[in-house]
Amino acid sequence: MLIENTGNTWALVLAAGEGSRLRSLTTGPCGTSIPKQFCSLRAGPALIQEALARVRTLVAPERTCAVVAAQHRCWWAGLLGGLPSNNVIQQPRNRGTAHGILLPLLHIVGRDPSARLVILPSDHHVREERVLERSLRQALEQLRCRSGETVLLGIEPERTDDELGYIVPANSDGRDVLHVQQFVEKPPPSLARELIERGALWNAFILTATASTLLDLFQRRMPQTVSAMRAAVLRDTASGGQSEAVRSLYEQLPPVDFSREILTGQEANLRVVPVPRCGWSDLGTPTRVSEALSRAPDLRGVGNAPGGGYLNLAHQFDAQRTATS
Repeated sequence: MLIENTGNTWALVLAAGEGSRLRSLTTGPCGTSIPKQFCSLRAGPALIQEALARVRTLVAPERTCAVVAAQHRCWWAGLLGGLPSNNVIQQPRNRGTAHGILLPLLHIVGRDPSARLVILPSDHHVREERVLERSLRQALEQLRCRSGETVLLGIEPERTDDELGYIVPANSDGRDVLHVQQFVEKPPPSLARELIERGALWNAFILTATASTLLDLFQRRMPQTVSAMRAAVLRDTASGGQSEAVRSLYEQLPPVDFSREILTGQEANLRVVPVPRCGWSDLGTPTRVSEALSRAPDLRGVGNAPGGGYLNLAHQFDAQRTATS
């Protein structure tokens, strides 16, 4: 069931990453590395299908967009059939998470200037989806009274992990949401333990904001890129396809990280909703894949979902462990 009165709520699923950190598990028999969002944890749906299902209770398919890489077409073409074709936005190449958000953001603004967005990655696993869903609804509700702020979701840590990013919250503003004091990326173990004791949360890279608020964040940090990207998207829209302007612009763009180079330093405009432990994992390393597999239901006898043919991470992990034993 969709959230009531969604109005102009849109979802943006980020699916253009290369998944390079997990190549030891995502390289198939033919030697080709498949980005992990197009793999399954076990024999169920691909991770990107899980992400699309994650937002389906909040946002209708006609207002759900996915940003993908043009060179990954052979993998995503069979997995995004539920989305309108103009909601699948292709990046010419990977230029960091900031550009991966800015390009589809401008497409959405062109269609709905008053849009409010839920943005989330396509390659994460969540064991207890209902817990995350409740927090997403809470974050969206917060936008009703804080339209000029960006509301992040921070996961309550289940353990010390020095390969994740942390959101350090400050005091509550009295409306079930916390101010953001700072971001800390991949702290050493001793600092990670200290941050957790101070109430720090894992940065899941899930956020909600109005489109205009997000554009303001970008505008303050990279105004020339915003102007150039806006012009390229307008030309793209007018031509009915990807314009040469978009491709040419991406050739010139340096990689920009959204958390590190856009959000950091703008904490005064950020809030965070703590998410209770829900078995969230970014599946960013073989160790974290192993941990998720140890807690996830074993679906290996069920068979792949429609549009399958993607790698099964459980099978890959078992094969790798057998080869090294």
